[in-house]
Amino acid sequence: MKRIIPLMAALALLAGLAGSALAADEVLPTSGRVIFVAGGDVDIPAGEQADAVIVIGGNARVDGTVNALVVIDGTATTRGATLETLAVINGSAELAAGTTVLGDVHRLGSTIMRADGVEISGSIRDLSGDIAAFGLFIGAAAIILWIGFGLATLLVGLLVAGLAARQVRTATALISRETGTTILVGLLAIVVPPVAAVLLMVTVIGIPAGIGLLVVLWPAVAFIGYIVAAIWLGEWLLGRRSPEAPQAARPYAAAAIGLGVGFVIGLVPFVTAILSILGLGAVVLASWRTLRGGTAQPRPQTQPAPVG
Repeated sequence: MKRIIPLMAALALLAGLAGSALAADEVLPTSGRVIFVAGGDVDIPAGEQADAVIVIGGNARVDGTVNALVVIDGTATTRGATLETLAVINGSAELAAGTTVLGDVHRLGSTIMRADGVEISGSIRDLSGDIAAFGLFIGAAAIILWIGFGLATLLVGLLVAGLAARQVRTATALISRETGTTILVGLLAIVVPPVAAVLLMVTVIGIPAGIGLLVVLWPAVAFIGYIVAAIWLGEWLLGRRSPEAPQAARPYAAAAIGLGVGFVIGLVPFVTAILSILGLGAVVLASWRTLRGGTAQPRPQTQPAPVG
């Protein structure tokens, strides 16, 4: 958690520093020089210039000119320096006399020591509010994306239930009657396609086929498998898992209920993965049996004849 907050602050700075620089009354010239150091110190002597200096886990001493100075887990020391913007996260800044900041000074969990004679054209801003706003934006975007994906999945599920009802019921019957085999095939279907794609891409001719398998076919079958497993879940919740139970012509209700429940319980870790493995195994097994010219429908279990 201690590392996540500075990271979010750094992302927020991408917008904050740019806006501060644009708002500055005077903009420093650029040279294309960018200095990034992790676990070390940086020294910009008087007379030298850099567009950006970013230091993580170290200290920065600037006597020259820097457009944007960012220090994380360290100390920024300036003496007679000219900066457009300054940002310090989990550290401190010592601004000696003669230092000029044309824009804002940003801080998060840091102390800013400002000597007499230091000119800051902007203001000293705390990044806590920016990070909270950034986190709220990311959270809202994630919720909207989650809901949108759920609605799209529901639409595809209803289309599958309407256009391929017989094939779906064949696959869901495999989940009910051959659960172990279905799980095994599903696990193999997760491992084998990437290996096959890599082997295909070893040769130049097989590169398009390998990419198509890895990027298009494999994810598409896995997605259809998840929908099949969700429909199976919906049939189970409706009490229609048994072939003897009354069956609707097309499993629209099972698709809607199963995908809705799967959408919610998918927030629990590994639930979506389990459903995907079940459905992927059922789809692959049913397809394999169909391609072999046999029947994908598992044979019904026979009941022993009564004695006497």
